[in-house]
Amino acid sequence: MPDATVTPETLSREELLRQMSFLEHLEELRKRLIYSVLSVVVGFGVCYTIHEKLYALMQRPITEALRNHHLSTNLVYLNPTDPFNLYIRIAFYAGIFFACPVILYQVWLFISPGLYRHEKRYVVPFMISTVGLFLAGGYFGYRFAFPRALDFLLDMGKQFTPMITIGEYTQLFLTIILGLGAVFEMPILFFFLALMGIVSPQWMIKNSRYSILVIFVIAAIITPTPDVWNMCIFASPMLVLYAISIGAAWLVYPREKKIGDEA
Repeated sequence: MPDATVTPETLSREELLRQMSFLEHLEELRKRLIYSVLSVVVGFGVCYTIHEKLYALMQRPITEALRNHHLSTNLVYLNPTDPFNLYIRIAFYAGIFFACPVILYQVWLFISPGLYRHEKRYVVPFMISTVGLFLAGGYFGYRFAFPRALDFLLDMGKQFTPMITIGEYTQLFLTIILGLGAVFEMPILFFFLALMGIVSPQWMIKNSRYSILVIFVIAAIITPTPDVWNMCIFASPMLVLYAISIGAAWLVYPREKKIGDEA
């Protein structure tokens, strides 16, 4: 007979995962992927109905930057299909964004069988903080980093007449905004790494000098300008986020380590 004293809290993480067969894992993954894709399709359909408003919001930084440099604010396209492809792309990315709560919840449902009971209560903070941090990263890029980068680039090319295509501008905009949104998820990443016992806050503090170097390398990659000032603008919130990540890891690592040792 099975031991009645065995509970999810007394099982190791590997034993919790072994309770589901390989085919059950695949079936669960298929189900979560279907729900995620359906949420993206619905989000795409909704966002396509307001694609012109979404593009107007996206175009505002370059319009203001061109106006500040006394240049024409009209963007151009080189192919008759470019505007249509642009609106499809904007609606698709916006649909993914609005479907993020559903997608994240499906991710949580997929990984939750491998979590202890006390860890599953993090679902609400996980959802709120993940979406909130992504919004904060996108807002920082939209409001501060991207306009400064545009001003720098237009000032560098002031002796030329710019002919900015809608495709190239959209690519630059999405790279900056989505890149910063993803970077702002750093505390969530380290939270779960600490929750799984992969990294510890002590290790993060000990290797902080290397982390700072990596942060500045990432900032140099995602910033569209070569000057140090703009790179520092991109790196400064990442340094703050790394400090927050240490605090987030500190909240869960000791408890997880203790429970893991007792299991």
